[in-house]
Amino acid sequence: MQHKIDFLKNEYCKLLSNLDVDAPRKWGKMNVQQMIEHMSYSYRIANGRLPMEILTPAENIDRMQAFLASEKPMRENTPNPLLPDEPPAVVHATKDDAIAELKSEIDFFFDVFEKEADKTLKNAFFGVLNFEQQVQLLYKHSTHHLRQFGVDV
Repeated sequence: MQHKIDFLKNEYCKLLSNLDVDAPRKWGKMNVQQMIEHMSYSYRIANGRLPMEILTPAENIDRMQAFLASEKPMRENTPNPLLPDEPPAVVHATKDDAIAELKSEIDFFFDVFEKEADKTLKNAFFGVLNFEQQVQLLYKHSTHHLRQFGVDV
């Protein structure tokens, strides 16, 4: 777990900074900056700034959390019913601005759980998650999108 925490805190944004803004994607529709802004959205869910309701039926939560606990990567082109069919236009003027926002959301995530270690938050697909589960999900999601642009972790 500590390796994943260290990666999210210290390595993830560095890898994104080194990624060419025009890097070709291996799957999906998002470009690099859209992906970075999408990840800020994901971290806002994990840090509580963007409250969610659980969409997964209760009888499927155990299966979803079992996948989350595994080291199986997310599949390419995993559908997300919370997202439009076409990626939204970028919000930030530059990739660096998008990364700065993402870094801020990551830092806030760790601050939230440092202040309230037993906190749990709802995730639309995986149910109620504690800190370790959130880290696992963020690590899976972050590395999933790095692989999308050819960065293997």
